[in-house]
Amino acid sequence: MARARCEPVSRRERPAKPALSRQAIVAAVLRLIRTSGDTGLTMRRLAAELDTGAASLYVYFKDIGELYAAVLDEVLGTLDLSRGRKPWRKRLLLLLTAYTELLTAHPTLAKTALFTRPSGANSVRLWESLLALLDEGGIGGRDAAWSVDLFLQRATATAAEQGVRLHDPKTAAADAEVAEVLSGLSPKDHPHLAALYDELLSGTPTIRLIWSLEVLIEGLARPEVLAAPATGEID
Repeated sequence: MARARCEPVSRRERPAKPALSRQAIVAAVLRLIRTSGDTGLTMRRLAAELDTGAASLYVYFKDIGELYAAVLDEVLGTLDLSRGRKPWRKRLLLLLTAYTELLTAHPTLAKTALFTRPSGANSVRLWESLLALLDEGGIGGRDAAWSVDLFLQRATATAAEQGVRLHDPKTAAADAEVAEVLSGLSPKDHPHLAALYDELLSGTPTIRLIWSLEVLIEGLARPEVLAAPATGEID
């Protein structure tokens, strides 16, 4: 009995793939983050998600760092920049803590933000909002510009650290080991550490973040603190 011939399937009958674009690639990354988290992403894995070759992605992004910067800017678009009618200091703290919480949920994006300066529309909106709040508090010029950089550095570093801690169970064991080492120090050899080791590890991440931001804000009100050395050297 003759075997039935398999009818060839024309490739033209396959549904057309959506056209690639920067926005489509960013959207694909966000889908992967929602389903699998934002760790372990590679151009090859992303290309498979988009049913294309990895080389095609480099037409739109020169490397994974530039791609993550674009994704970070897209995520910042979900940040609520309106903080009601509270005093400017309170609104500044609320905005920076919300920014930190957002990046804590995306530790790889938080680490990207430490080394990359996103320049997309949402990043620009965030900078403008921070500068407007400082201007409302009477802080302008170089002091405002530098303090925005400082605030975002502090918030981003906190998010990167806490994001890793939330997603990596090994950090709890490492913390316990540090606490054991510090608690066993001799008061004779390390009087300050022996007296304050428990304080070094105390406080929740949010409480410590708010405390550090309050310290920075308070420093802005002190002219002697704001006087930058003319030569960049310590007298």
